[in-house]
Amino acid sequence: MRFSMFISVLRPIGPIVIGISLGFTLSLLSVNWVEESCFLDGKANDDITVAQDGQLKGARKPNSISTGNDVESEEDFEPRIVPYKQVQQSAPKKLFRAKYISTELGMRERLFVGVLTSKNTINTLGVAVNRTISHHLDTVVFFTGMRNRKIPHGMFVVTHGDERLIWNMFQTIKYILEHYISEYDWFYFVQDDTYTEADRIKDLVGHLSMDRELYMGRPEEFIGGEMEGRYCYGGFGYLLSRTLLLRLQPFLENCRNDILSARPDEWLGRCIIDYANTNCVNEHEAEIKNVSVVAFEGNRSAQWPVGINPPFEPKSRFEVLRWEYFTEEQIYSCIDGSPKCELRGIDRMDVADVIDIAMGELNKKYKPVLHLKKQQLINGYRRFDPTRGMEYTLDLQLEVVNQKGHSRSITKRVHLVRPLSRIEIIPMPYVTEATRVHIIIPLTLQDRSYVNHFLEVFASNAFETSENAILTLLFIYDPVEAQQVNQNDIFASVKAQINGYERKYPAVKIPWISVKTETPSQLKFMDIISKKHPVDTLFFLANVNTNINSEFLNRCRMNSINNWQVFFPVHFQDYNPDVAYHNQQPPATVDLVKDAGHFDRSTFEEACFYNSDYMATRTRMASDVQENEEILETLDIYDMFVKYSVLHVFRAVEPALHQQYRYQACNPRLSEDIYHRCVQSNLEGLGSRSQLAMLLFEQEQGNST
Repeated sequence: MRFSMFISVLRPIGPIVIGISLGFTLSLLSVNWVEESCFLDGKANDDITVAQDGQLKGARKPNSISTGNDVESEEDFEPRIVPYKQVQQSAPKKLFRAKYISTELGMRERLFVGVLTSKNTINTLGVAVNRTISHHLDTVVFFTGMRNRKIPHGMFVVTHGDERLIWNMFQTIKYILEHYISEYDWFYFVQDDTYTEADRIKDLVGHLSMDRELYMGRPEEFIGGEMEGRYCYGGFGYLLSRTLLLRLQPFLENCRNDILSARPDEWLGRCIIDYANTNCVNEHEAEIKNVSVVAFEGNRSAQWPVGINPPFEPKSRFEVLRWEYFTEEQIYSCIDGSPKCELRGIDRMDVADVIDIAMGELNKKYKPVLHLKKQQLINGYRRFDPTRGMEYTLDLQLEVVNQKGHSRSITKRVHLVRPLSRIEIIPMPYVTEATRVHIIIPLTLQDRSYVNHFLEVFASNAFETSENAILTLLFIYDPVEAQQVNQNDIFASVKAQINGYERKYPAVKIPWISVKTETPSQLKFMDIISKKHPVDTLFFLANVNTNINSEFLNRCRMNSINNWQVFFPVHFQDYNPDVAYHNQQPPATVDLVKDAGHFDRSTFEEACFYNSDYMATRTRMASDVQENEEILETLDIYDMFVKYSVLHVFRAVEPALHQQYRYQACNPRLSEDIYHRCVQSNLEGLGSRSQLAMLLFEQEQGNST
């Protein structure tokens, strides 16, 4: 009975118990199977076979299961130290070094420059020549007779040990033949008192064939005129080809013994003429003209003049270049807008020079058959082509005389071009746009009404953009205003505005400095400010009417170079709104157009410079200040840098620097030039000529009625 009751209770859960027991038993069998098949005596079995399907025969051991043997093996693990054995190095193989292609093909450098100097001038003229041309040329060697006790740094100097000029020239040519003749194609010799356009020399030899026996320079006749041929005058430098020097090499000793001369350039010229049969020439084959003969259009394919850019071709009627008409006395396009004015100054010299060049070229072309004399200039036309230079067309009335003495008057039209001078890239020190700019704004009593607009513009352009700049205001009091500062501060409202902006922009601080003076001047202000800042501070001295933005501040950073250059931008100033927008509503924003304003070239108020440059320049003028303290009141910063510094003073129009119209109170105590510039700025800032003429016309119309 009890057994049956037990069976009845167990029957519902029996299958579950049996299933659990069976599953546990099978799991144990599976573990044993895997362990026995994978591990034999605790070592990995290398004889596991792979089935045809690529799987191991047997069940895979789960990664989550770890046995007691694993723990024991980790605890019993001891690191095995492998002793170091030095590797036996084999004997090094002999390296094979390939020769340079230039060596294999016999390629050489194009130009060698030899500067003829002396022990008395190498530290002055020699250094100047080295600084002028060394960064343009690859090899510059200085040749001198006796060695100076102090050799300039960075210059390669060869000393011959004798001051005799002819001996030095002989030794120079001999030294080049021994050391450089196999490395260069062209050899240029120049004296240390000669200025050389290095880039033009490089371009010249780059277009000349290396196999020519060329002796090029300024041809001169020998003293006395008895010897035929011409030598190259040493004062302007001369060019010798490698081929010519190699031909001269066997006879160099003969030249030293046989030729007597007082000048080294004459001695070398006689040597070249006697033993190489080559004269000095000043020009050699215009290659463009020769090559154009075989072109499709023949010589018509060559541009005129040879080697000069083709004329500018306008794309619309608005780009057509304007011709100016002139005679020898008058020009019909004047700066002031007059229809005709007297031809004078540099324009008169330009016209006279062009006529002389035209007559010289005409006589060169028609001599000796005809001789031409200028009678008068009938018509003259000129225009400036930005791609090639100033172009001229002249109608000349000439007297032509033939070889028999007969003459007649003719009219000849000639065309000339004065090409643009070669642009030289001057190496400049490295600067970045990360420099902090300290902006200095002087304020007087008359400037208070402009401060609000200035701070609004500056806040939007600098404070809100986190510009790397610090604004400093300079409050200028006269003695009476300074005494009343506690009772009636004339700049109290400005100081309140400063506090308001500092509360609005917590990260911004606007320092201010108070100055008491009877005669305000830039130098006095900067003397105070300079002492309160480090020497590496970049200053921008501006005006309260100046609208300052990030674009200009970046140019201030890039154009101001410590110990090299100061920057005086030319701002764009608005015309007087009553004149520019007479009887009209002025626009909210002023565009940079000719009827809205002009670039004020008469003012020098804005300046970017480093404190160290200012301090160095002020030190140079200290002696003059001791003799005359009024210099501090009569000079401005621009004049100070021009007269007393050795820096580059960079002046350029700045479209990003915009200034509102304001009538300036010119200080008569300043120098005459500064006062005149101030008056001129006020006059030119009223309006354009057409706007002023319209006002005068309306005034006269009103008076007549």
